[in-house]
Amino acid sequence: MPKFSRDLGIDLGTSNVLIYESGKGIVLREPSVVAVDKHSGKVLQIGQAASNMLGRTPGNVVALHPLRDGVISDYEMTEKMLAAMLRKLSRFDFVKPRVVVSVPSGISEVEERAVIQATMEAGARRVYLLEEPFAAALGLNLDLSVPSGQLVVDIGGGTTDAAVLTMNNVALSASVKVAGDTFSSEIIRILRRRYNMLCGSAVAERVKLTIGSVYRRGQTISTIAKGRDLKTGLPREAELNSDEIFDVFRRPARQITDMILSVMEQTTPELASDIAASGITLTGGGAQLWGFPELIAERTGIACRLAEDPATCVVEGCGKSLDWLSQMQEGTINLARKKLLKE
Repeated sequence: MPKFSRDLGIDLGTSNVLIYESGKGIVLREPSVVAVDKHSGKVLQIGQAASNMLGRTPGNVVALHPLRDGVISDYEMTEKMLAAMLRKLSRFDFVKPRVVVSVPSGISEVEERAVIQATMEAGARRVYLLEEPFAAALGLNLDLSVPSGQLVVDIGGGTTDAAVLTMNNVALSASVKVAGDTFSSEIIRILRRRYNMLCGSAVAERVKLTIGSVYRRGQTISTIAKGRDLKTGLPREAELNSDEIFDVFRRPARQITDMILSVMEQTTPELASDIAASGITLTGGGAQLWGFPELIAERTGIACRLAEDPATCVVEGCGKSLDWLSQMQEGTINLARKKLLKE
């Protein structure tokens, strides 16, 4: 049945794109991957179908991630990926949809404009931006209307964002380009350096989810990683255990906790006391890595809890923000917010 228009919320992530439709909930969840013909520039597949092609394409086809570190790295491919996804949802609509897109806290104005322009060219009528920690807080149903501080940490695929929220606004925020993909890269690096073996991103992701941890486990577990021997070029296997993975994860995990501590250092005493009482909330797919709540609680001395469904908090928040689109600012938000904080 054709509709006149619909409103959409998009979590435009480095690893996955999630889309929320007003009145329906989450209607699309696909990896942020595009498969394209190098000669013609034609997009062959997007999402899961393109993700299955990673490392398996012939010479004339390349499968790539058009987003990196939470922002657009390949503008044209991002626009084509979004256009294909929006066509799936609004092929028979008479009017283009209004779209709320989540962005990292540390995004620059140039990066914001790239997100807006790509979404407009993909088929949106109007584009509104929402910072990821604020969107996550909305998705968690936290009461942000009262003058009481809440600290939300969103660990995604490309970036980790921390924000102190109060009175329906962001009091303080910070972002670091260390997140889920960084830990996967550490696994690829350790296999290359210690075992002289090269593995793909899918194998690294599986190892990370199976035995990866950022806090010491009570027992040692192991798994098999498959790849290619760098000397002979032949297939090879290597056994990895949780202790050696923990050792290589300590550096990026410390970068994340250091960023959270720097946010706490800049927070006013009143908001800091509120956060100490309410605790820290963890969201994002990267937050599901074993031991993050325990590590952050140990480093900060503040209770830390993982959201019930951390991977969908941001897109749920974007969906809830659709109810007050008329009150939202269209276009870039980064510089305007910084000016207000300085006053």
